[in-house]
Amino acid sequence: MEARAEHKFARISPRKVKIVCDMIRGKDVETAQALMAATPKAGCELVSKVLKSAVANAENNFNMDPDKLYVKATYANEGPILKRGMPRAQGRMYRINKRTSHITVIVAEKE
Repeated sequence: MEARAEHKFARISPRKVKIVCDMIRGKDVETAQALMAATPKAGCELVSKVLKSAVANAENNFNMDPDKLYVKATYANEGPILKRGMPRAQGRMYRINKRTSHITVIVAEKE
C-alpha cells in the first residue's frame, strides 16, 4: 500500500526541485525530513510540506504506521510556463519564462 501527495503549479523551476527529489528518494521519512531541514536549497521547503502531507495521508487514510514509512518515489514534472517580457533596447522585448512545477511524493510502508 502506498500514499501520495501532490503540489501542483508550484512557482519554482522543476530543475531546482529535482535536486531535492533525488536527494530523498529511497530514504525513510525521518531521514528525509532531517536532510531537507539541513539543506539550503530552494525546493526543500516545498518538498518538505508535500512529504508531511503524504505521511498524513498514509496515517489517516490508509492506517499505516508513520514510523515504518519511506519515500518510495518522488518527482517534479514541468507545469505550465508563465510568459513575461522584459523591455530591451530599440523597442524590443525579451521573453522571460516563469516556470512552474508539479511536485509528487509517494510514501510506502517497509515490509
